[in-house]
Amino acid sequence: MTKKREERLVLLTQTDGPLWAQGIAFAGMDEAGRGPLAGNVVAACVVMPGDPLLPWVDDSKKLSPKRREQVFDEIMQTALFVGVGEATPEEIDAINILEATKNAMRRAAMGAPASLFLIDAVKGLGLPGEERAIIHGDAVSYSIAAASIIAKVTRDRQMAELDRLYPGYNFEQHKGYGTAQHIAALRELGPCPAHRRSFIGNFV
Repeated sequence: MTKKREERLVLLTQTDGPLWAQGIAFAGMDEAGRGPLAGNVVAACVVMPGDPLLPWVDDSKKLSPKRREQVFDEIMQTALFVGVGEATPEEIDAINILEATKNAMRRAAMGAPASLFLIDAVKGLGLPGEERAIIHGDAVSYSIAAASIIAKVTRDRQMAELDRLYPGYNFEQHKGYGTAQHIAALRELGPCPAHRRSFIGNFV
């Protein structure tokens, strides 16, 4: 492991380390896809062991797509629990993105063997245990970072599938975010069933 990786793990385990030492059963939670114009919002809940530490676990945004896929597989093999929940564009349109995100997180946490949930920024989920919302949690918690990778890779795979179902929007490339290319396609083709109607009003 490189010195830089070691330093990142020290930072990421500053939250988790004391909890492992105390024998507290805890999970990390994060989501992917709150901002895009299309696709589901996806949440993950992950319970990671304190040993072994996976050297490349990090905020998913800091990893290349290839590295994320690799670490996704490592997390799936190592984690004590992985839960994934999602909310569809229809649900997002019906209740708003924040409430849909909370629903996705509740679904991800179902059955998690945890009495404490470390959550990236979101509060008030009503989970069966203590909730600790941490701003930029994926930068300071190993477990939240692991959850961010599971959520991101899961959602990216969904967007690749939507690209095949609805060609012309290039979902696999921009993942549903409002890029100039995506907006141009939206104006040319109109929305598809994967689009969030409440997000695209200014573009069509």
